[in-house]
Amino acid sequence: MGECVFCKIIRKEIPSTIYLENEKVIAIKDINPAAPVHVLIIPKEHIENVKDINENNGKILVDIHLAANKVADELGISQKGYRLITNVGKDAGQTVFHLHYHLLGGMEMGEKII
Repeated sequence: MGECVFCKIIRKEIPSTIYLENEKVIAIKDINPAAPVHVLIIPKEHIENVKDINENNGKILVDIHLAANKVADELGISQKGYRLITNVGKDAGQTVFHLHYHLLGGMEMGEKII
């Protein structure tokens, strides 16, 4: 199966448009956007998905949400609203098995997710 693409992005082996980066997370532009603003927020530590969050690594969720707030503000969508989604497992649509959140905004999405 090979190494996940996000690990290569984190190491800068694959170029990406970076909106935010710190020691814990990186936020990049999604190359297949589902909304006018579509950012992926990825922890640098490899965690497969939310099922693998535990007492030792759970603080990463705070870092992810703080990054989401900052990026949404910088991209001008924080006031009108945005959606923050993560997929857990194949049936939920997870295709890259490294925890990441989709920050979507820049349009009215309505209340239904699917």
